[in-house]
Order: sequence, then structure tokens, then C-alpha cells
Amino acid sequence: MSLAHAIMTAVLDDELTGYELAKRFDTSLGFFWQASHQQIYRELKTLSEKNFLTSRAISQQKRPDKTVYRLTDEGLEHLQAWVHNTTKPRLAKDELFIKLYNLSEDNLAALIGEVRERREHVQRNLSLYYRIREKSYANFSELSTRMKGVALVLDAGIRDAESILLWCDRALERLGMIKAG
Repeated sequence: MSLAHAIMTAVLDDELTGYELAKRFDTSLGFFWQASHQQIYRELKTLSEKNFLTSRAISQQKRPDKTVYRLTDEGLEHLQAWVHNTTKPRLAKDELFIKLYNLSEDNLAALIGEVRERREHVQRNLSLYYRIREKSYANFSELSTRMKGVALVLDAGIRDAESILLWCDRALERLGMIKAG
């Protein structure tokens, strides 16, 4: 998947400004696809140049004009074609795992601290996922087809976070058995 597909997905139903799109990445899509605000703005320009998005300026009082983006028919066709392509399994790229390959008595305390921090971070996200599910996706059968897809992604995020919490607990237990030198 590319950032372009994530952006086109975000504007599938709504016109969004670059700022609103970046906020959406911070609060929903960003749980599953990371992008900086600069990357998002660069990609908006590229997608507009490819005619996958249109943009229009909106005048504002006492503020600079804002630009909103909408998916074009050509962009929708491209997005639909991409959805039909085979998805490649994601590869884990986790700096903490590489650090654990370098575990020694000298860095044991630091790595225990990192695993604890990871656990706290994941627990915060998991709590947020539960709240989102309860607020917006509790009645799966009543959701629109597209929102059912979003609910399934959220469920995957919940299951992934629960699994990471279990791993963190086990890792902390096992790291606690090692004698620091």
C-alpha cells in the first residue's frame, strides 16, 4: 500500500483540507498507516497532478483561504483497481526487536524499560480502540458496508494490541529472570 491509497481512502466520502486529512491520520488511519504532515501535503500535490484528486479554494474571513480535496472519478477507478490487487503480507519492522537481538547484562535495564514503555503505549491505544468500537461500531450488522470494513480493521488493531500486551507481559517476566551483571 502506498500513502496515496490511504489518502484516496480518506477522501472517499468527504472533501477534506490537508489539515483535516493530517488530523484524520493522527486519529484513525494513522493507527494503521503512518505519515507525517509534510508527506501528506506532498502526496496531495502529486495526486492532484495525476488527476486522482481535485482541489478547490475556499475563502475565509480573517484566515488564509483553505484548499479542500475530493476524489475524482479517475481516482476512484484507480482506488477500486488497487483494492482488487493481491495484498502482500506486512513485514514486521520493529527497532525494539533488533535491540533485543543485542540483549546483554549491560543493557538489560534499558531494554526492560523499553518493553514497559511499549506496553504502556499499546495499552493506551487499546483503550482508545475499545472506546472507538463502543461509540461507533458496536452494532456491526447495522453498519454500512464500507463502515463494516472499517470495523474489521479496528478489530484487527484490537487483536494485534491484545497480542502485543501478552508478548510484553511475557517478555518482562522472562527479562526479570536474567541477572544483571
